[in-house]
Amino acid sequence: MSGHSQFKNIMYRKGAQDAKKAKVFAKLARDITIAAKSGLPEPDKNPRLRLAIQAARAESMPKDNIERAIAKASQTAGGADYVSARYEGFGPGKVAVIVEALTDNKNRTAGNIRTIFGKRGGAMGESGSVAFNFERIGFIQYPLATAEADKMFEAALEAGANDVASDDEHHDIETLPDDLAVVTEALEKQFGTPSASRLDWKANVKTDITDVETAQKLLDFIDALDDDDDVQKVYHNAEFSDEVMNALSGE
Repeated sequence: MSGHSQFKNIMYRKGAQDAKKAKVFAKLARDITIAAKSGLPEPDKNPRLRLAIQAARAESMPKDNIERAIAKASQTAGGADYVSARYEGFGPGKVAVIVEALTDNKNRTAGNIRTIFGKRGGAMGESGSVAFNFERIGFIQYPLATAEADKMFEAALEAGANDVASDDEHHDIETLPDDLAVVTEALEKQFGTPSASRLDWKANVKTDITDVETAQKLLDFIDALDDDDDVQKVYHNAEFSDEVMNALSGE
């Protein structure tokens, strides 16, 4: 088991906590609707829907919004038919990037993503061009105050997790993709709803970013991708040096 978090630099965002709630809720609602369409519209009988609802609750999404998103899945007329799409390429500093989207028009979304790559110093690649730098995992997160690190570690491993890392703010739990729902359910019985429970991409090969200018260009590039309505998640393999992190935070 590793003794440090694997996720901080992977998911690092400039201003992530200040993201516009309306846009965040819209993306979460879309994910809930897709999950509800993929099986029964009942969380206890649809693991994917249960996880989507957990993610929405972690962002304080109102109950009414969640219920509307579920109801939308059963509408037979006028509803958009969304499909998953994944795009890969390199951002500033030759950082490997994976973009996951839900879209009702792949041509529009691919064009928008390609434009962002081109205008922001990146290069969009073919499917599989950077995915070998990452592995697919299940990721669960609880606030640090939920439990002592040793208790969370033991409970997570007993539930079937592969790795647990606790830092000053969170307990980060890693599982095999197929085990995510089972481990989440087991931990919920002890600790309640997690702040995050989702499938993630974890970078196994890192790209070092050691100058502030490149780091800022990369973060602006990622923010531009995040701002696209169809984009659900952006992953990268950048490893920011302490000096760069301090400079970006104004320290």
